[in-house]
Amino acid sequence: MGTEIMHYDKGKHTIYHNRYHIIWITKYRFKVLKGEIRKRVRAITRQVCEELGVSIISGVLSMDHVHMFISIPPHRAVSDVMRRIKGRTSRKIQMEFPELKQKYWGRHFWARGYFCTTSGAVNEETILQYIEKYTPNSTGISR
Repeated sequence: MGTEIMHYDKGKHTIYHNRYHIIWITKYRFKVLKGEIRKRVRAITRQVCEELGVSIISGVLSMDHVHMFISIPPHRAVSDVMRRIKGRTSRKIQMEFPELKQKYWGRHFWARGYFCTTSGAVNEETILQYIEKYTPNSTGISR
């Protein structure tokens, strides 16, 4: 295990390292993320992320689901980012590819919900040790 340099993201008044692994699936797990639909979902997702200040670290589109590893600024909620990505891709894809109406008779292209987990550079033990070591004469605010 070598020495790794931590890469932080920066906002106007914030330095952060908020990484999320997110997965969401097509409604009914239909394998429709292929060809031109796949390209458009990717392009629209990139556009939404750019507008929101979300950095895509890595991402993969499978036939029936999307995996993304992203950095979200602290002033954005994960739920808001996902609502915007899923909402815009669903609306545009269904408008641009009317043949999908045969499979998706409703207005939903994606299944409800998503999977989300955080990825941190340090674990809880490291944070607790840091607080104890560098603030020995401070008054605690927990319990």
